Amino acid sequence: MKRDGTKLAVIVGPTATGKSTLAVEIAKRMNGEIVSADSVAVYKGLNIGSAKPTLAERGGIPHHMIDCAGPAESFTVSDYQTGARTAIDAISQNGRLPILAGGTGLYISAVTTGLDFTDAGRDENFRKAWEEKEETHPGSAIEELKKIDEKRAGELHPNDFKRIVRALEVFHLTGVPMSEQTGEFRKSDSPYRLAVVGLTMPREMLYGRIENRVDGMLREGLVEEVRGLLEGGLDPNAPSMQGLGYKEIADYINGSCSFEQAVYLIKQNTRRFAKRQLTWFKRDPRILWFDVSEYEQNALAKEVEEYFRHELFGND
Repeated sequence: MKRDGTKLAVIVGPTATGKSTLAVEIAKRMNGEIVSADSVAVYKGLNIGSAKPTLAERGGIPHHMIDCAGPAESFTVSDYQTGARTAIDAISQNGRLPILAGGTGLYISAVTTGLDFTDAGRDENFRKAWEEKEETHPGSAIEELKKIDEKRAGELHPNDFKRIVRALEVFHLTGVPMSEQTGEFRKSDSPYRLAVVGLTMPREMLYGRIENRVDGMLREGLVEEVRGLLEGGLDPNAPSMQGLGYKEIADYINGSCSFEQAVYLIKQNTRRFAKRQLTWFKRDPRILWFDVSEYEQNALAKEVEEYFRHELFGND
């Protein structure tokens, strides 16, 4: 569906760069609503580890694509694409500016490129066959995915069986690896009138913010949050529990590692994740980058607002 004339502001970048805070400020300045692009924030009950903005942090601005699924459910890229585009259309039709903000690159691509993830369809017999094979030969699905789509396999946790099978299914139905179906990053291909900014900062500053964020999550009760999910019957291998912070703390609770080891791994894995995010977004020539270290918060918001107004409304 081509959404000619629908304006969409987008804020991307690695974790801990301040995307959520900036998005709220831009929404206040430009009569906007926020569409979250975070693959963990879609799950109910996963609040602290996902850095899901609290009601106070949302500043009265409506947020969409948060708490969309139960923690035991599988939530696909196609599910996200459908929900996010529906939200964007509704926000625009209500005379407000949709602001897509987050760090999940595949979610951003699903919304802002011409790609339709629903094209691949489903093959229930194919899925059932892999479920049966996985029961008798654990790990066979991820090994098969490594052969046909090594890049996508590297993005998934080995226990995230549902997403692994979906990647196998997409290749089975289309003959094209999922990692190659993210679309080219051209404004002309987007279903929206698009303006995209990215937030970055020097590596040491970013790593320091990641360390502080993890420490803050632990103070806020991340261990208790994960323990509550597990005691509520949530399988530690559920897709939602593969998010950063959740799988490491679950391992600690289950006795697989010490608390100190879990904290070390969260920080290490988050740093690595930030590097992968930056690599993903740096491929996108549509993004205008802002080094957060060079701005006070108000000055950054002012420049981003001016850019969005010029790109989205300049020729109206």
